[in-house]
Amino acid sequence: MKTHIKTTLVQNIFRILLALFMVYAGFSHLTFSRLDFQAQVPDWVPLSKDLVVILSGIVEMMLGLGLALWKNQRVGFGWVLALFFILVFPGNIAQYLDGKDAFGALDSDRSRLIRLFFQPVLIVWALWSAGSWKAWRIPNNEKPTSHG
Repeated sequence: MKTHIKTTLVQNIFRILLALFMVYAGFSHLTFSRLDFQAQVPDWVPLSKDLVVILSGIVEMMLGLGLALWKNQRVGFGWVLALFFILVFPGNIAQYLDGKDAFGALDSDRSRLIRLFFQPVLIVWALWSAGSWKAWRIPNNEKPTSHG
């Protein structure tokens, strides 16, 4: 699989938007939304909810910065971010099943259920905007290219 790939201007814009979202979300894990994010940590996780929120916030900021700034590893960051979105999905499901409110907007079963359908969108967004999906489909004998 290629480690970097030419991406379009639209992909780059969406990649930067996703990166900024990740840095912001990570920062909010550590500060003003810390308690809200604890509502997403399932009770079966064998760690302190606060520790999980802090660690996931740090990971989110690192992934966002890497996606935005580390050009030659963008494809890899797309895959890792997609995996991250998959790994945190059980927390979103647990929040729905347990009926835990958070963020002021996730205050009903309906809103928590609707939110579940956005996780696949985030996964696709990460893979598409970083060129990860395209890099995976290109045979290894083609010359890699990169773009802004």
